[in-house]
Amino acid sequence: MSELLLRNHSPDAAGLVHRVTPESAGWTYVGFELWRLHPGQSVAQATGEREACLVIVGGKADIAASGQSWSGLGGRIGPFAGESPCSVYVPWHEEFAVTAVTDLELAVCWSPGGGSYPARLIPPEAVTTSSRGKGTNVRHVRDILPEGEPAHSLLVVEVVTPGGNWSSYPSHKHDVDNLPEESLLEEVYYHRINPAQGFAFQRVYTDDRSLDVSMAVEDGDLTLVPRGYHPCAAAHGYDLSYLNVMAGPQRAWRFNTEPAHRWLLG
Repeated sequence: MSELLLRNHSPDAAGLVHRVTPESAGWTYVGFELWRLHPGQSVAQATGEREACLVIVGGKADIAASGQSWSGLGGRIGPFAGESPCSVYVPWHEEFAVTAVTDLELAVCWSPGGGSYPARLIPPEAVTTSSRGKGTNVRHVRDILPEGEPAHSLLVVEVVTPGGNWSSYPSHKHDVDNLPEESLLEEVYYHRINPAQGFAFQRVYTDDRSLDVSMAVEDGDLTLVPRGYHPCAAAHGYDLSYLNVMAGPQRAWRFNTEPAHRWLLG
């Protein structure tokens, strides 16, 4: 199994399924946690030197952060329900608590904090949606915490790719701190598949092939992109959703398409 692939498994007694830290990933900026909670279970943490985006992947929750509270947030079944998720941004040096009202799938997205950004609710109607590509390269994008919205370093987006289609394609990378041409962003993909018994593929590779890993991903798997190109393909009959978390030294998404495939952009 690739060190870039973290397989789905049952949650521990507290509800934790995945936890990625800069130390565990061998990088600098991105952290990620995936929790599956039963009604009444809670997650409470302090952000410390980090900022966080709490994404309700599926289910309903009560959330308190930075002296504010919201009841009954969320409610969609999951990412394939045809609607955007409900999320909460939490700045550094604050605390948050999430309590499951129903069975809950919660993503906690981390990156270094800074600045003076208030905690805020990001309701589904505030999430900009769009479709990219054409033919078998169409995918549907939900910008949860994009570059144009206030945060210090964190970028969060959810993408749904219909079965048989490609995504994060033509192959692109963002691993060089060279703005405005390209930004350096580490990235996590949290994959969901519908129906759940399906699969998809992701390849992570560099120009010199010093990194070249191809992975079959299943429902609930997590993949890490420390550098290089990282296209995905959904198997026919199985839709692919992924939650992307990105961060780097500058909060900008500027990528370079692999030269061999730039003709596809025309």
